[in-house]
Amino acid sequence: MTVSTVKDNLGNIQRFVTGNLASGADHMFVFLDQSEPEVEAWLAERDNVTTVVTDKSWWRGKRPGRLNLRQNINANLALAVAEQVGGVEWLFHVDADEVVRIDRDVLDQVPAEANVVNLRPLEVVGVLEPQGPPTLFKRLLDEGELQLAVALGLLEEPSNPRYFRSHIAGKMGVRPGTDRYLEIHMATDAEGVRKPAHRAPGLEMLHYEAYSGAEFVRKWKNMITSGPTMHFGDERMALATALKTLVELDLPADVKTRHLETFYQRHMADPVEELDSLGLLERIDPTRGSHRPEPLTRDQRDTLAAALDAIRLEDKRNYMPPRAKLRVEEKADEDQKTEPTAEQGQGFRKLLGRRKRIT
Repeated sequence: MTVSTVKDNLGNIQRFVTGNLASGADHMFVFLDQSEPEVEAWLAERDNVTTVVTDKSWWRGKRPGRLNLRQNINANLALAVAEQVGGVEWLFHVDADEVVRIDRDVLDQVPAEANVVNLRPLEVVGVLEPQGPPTLFKRLLDEGELQLAVALGLLEEPSNPRYFRSHIAGKMGVRPGTDRYLEIHMATDAEGVRKPAHRAPGLEMLHYEAYSGAEFVRKWKNMITSGPTMHFGDERMALATALKTLVELDLPADVKTRHLETFYQRHMADPVEELDSLGLLERIDPTRGSHRPEPLTRDQRDTLAAALDAIRLEDKRNYMPPRAKLRVEEKADEDQKTEPTAEQGQGFRKLLGRRKRIT
């Protein structure tokens, strides 16, 4: 099962859902960060998707300003629900521009004592105006390959963080349980301590990070406007600030377009032909994966629906992971007075109790 908080157009959502279900996921939790009627209608027709529109009635007047916090809350809320549904062996936290690529045989062989797995990332190549759907992906390079890329002038320094435009951490999946919490790129215990992750070939994820000029502008504008304290890391934040300035400048459309193209070519586009000729790229179309999703049983569907109905009445901040709770407390702003206690943070899990899991 996967969980995601999304804000995207219908075409991207269709690739996202189709790709994940064809590449290893059986069921998907999709939390829509804002109402999108066209997207909602399409998702409603998917038997293997549970959709939640996180509108005012969902947040009950307490919507967190930061996108990352909304993502983490929704992920751990889904984790609490998955415990009640039963039969859910893993829950993976992925974004709308990410697709799991999981060999189910490999996943089945994860040692029983390992409660967390890491999906190693592959990142889509960046092309200003791609021809057709994106299917070429960069994998993380070893030291020799990085040095070769530098020597050939394809990379400024031998570093995977510079080779990838976005994260190299991958994403996490956890076995449902009350002693673990999902964040964006890690899983922690109830004390906020990072839990070790199992890694193996065959456990991967595809990241569609700014694969075209148009997608780059759309995605980054969404991120820039997703919350007052959104942060990308120093290098990406500098680019985000520059891009926001460019987008908001009062310029003729053709002038702005030309500068946006220059921005993309300098900071996002990849030397695709050269990388491909060196054998450093992989061709992957996740929508043509061979996985056939296992549907939820009627009992599982009924339990899931009842769980979501019950949780609608709660303060969703109860599901902040421990590290996020600590950050909110340290901020010491007006919201501190209404922050939930650690005992309240177990609210939904205690409300519905524990069921025997089938794993």
